[in-house]
Amino acid sequence: MAEALGIEHLTNLSSSEAVWAFFTPLIVFAVFFVLQIILPARRVTGYVKDRVTGEPRNYRLNGLLVFVLTHLAWAFEIGGLPRDWFYRSSLWAVVGGTVFCAIFAVWSVFTQPKGEIQNPWLALWEGRSQELQLFGGRIDIKMWWYVVGGTMLSLNALSGAVWHHNNVDDPNPGIYLYAAFWTFYTFDYFIWERVQLYTYDLIHEHIGFKLWWGGLVAYGWLFILPLWGMAPHSDPGYSTGLTYFWLIGVCVLFLGGWTIGRGANLQKYTFKRWPDRKFLWVEPKYIEAGERKILCSGWWRPARHFNYLGEGILAISFALVYGHPGNLWAWTYSIFVISFFTVRQRFDERECEQKYGPEKWAEYQARVKYRIFPGIY
Repeated sequence: MAEALGIEHLTNLSSSEAVWAFFTPLIVFAVFFVLQIILPARRVTGYVKDRVTGEPRNYRLNGLLVFVLTHLAWAFEIGGLPRDWFYRSSLWAVVGGTVFCAIFAVWSVFTQPKGEIQNPWLALWEGRSQELQLFGGRIDIKMWWYVVGGTMLSLNALSGAVWHHNNVDDPNPGIYLYAAFWTFYTFDYFIWERVQLYTYDLIHEHIGFKLWWGGLVAYGWLFILPLWGMAPHSDPGYSTGLTYFWLIGVCVLFLGGWTIGRGANLQKYTFKRWPDRKFLWVEPKYIEAGERKILCSGWWRPARHFNYLGEGILAISFALVYGHPGNLWAWTYSIFVISFFTVRQRFDERECEQKYGPEKWAEYQARVKYRIFPGIY
């Protein structure tokens, strides 16, 4: 099976290596957990309110420091960990990470009071509690997920680039660019880590297996799924002119998607914190829905989920960066992301209709007609 899929290189582990690969996620989870607790952090308030006090919840944020320190440890092989280990161990790491996430989900769900979901299996999947902070608030589980997931996404991509460099005679510059894209993307996320406190996952999602696995395994290990099949491929062999066109073109595409996604999210973050403040030069325009406001200017004028368009463009750049557009492996992440956000925006719309009221949401839909892609969808 692995040979038919072109990923037999990921199965070349000895028995002892396979065991270490299985437990690698658990070791990573523990190391990041300790680092987040002991490293200095800034205290900030978020958007979510504590159900007991009614006050905004407090968070300790040190994701950028954890990101930098772990990348330095990886680069200098501190502890003797080979730089290509995370990539080579990917298959068993996903299996092990899934098992450990299931265990953590059982703990986080069935130690909480029963909620509206009575079916225990559905409760295990969806979760019961929306927030879970430990050690007197020194660590928030949702933000810990994102620190682990985002950092490991970058490290897994870089590890794959190292494996490619060591094992392919005619290296593909697109592989290195792919790793650079993910490292930039996640580094930028940690610079703006506080923005995450104002996103859908932090505000609405519950802590069940879905988010345990999604935040840790899928985000940290499976987002680089295209690399599993593409790392063994060499340079596509384009002419010099076409190579420049290809590499510069995917960089422009990546930066365009990043600009839309980051710009839209930053504007929404600014609006939620300071509703009447301009974002860059854009005056906020909104529809009032009782005590709430629906933003409909700037990045949020062309489409109701314009940030998802940015994520889709980014995903396409990740597929084209390899220079082998005919290989289905290159498109695995893109297919997932585009499908995911196309479905998710429908859930978002239902949530927003309840939040703002059918009448105000209909008024907003009349003003901002398109869902994701202006003029098309």
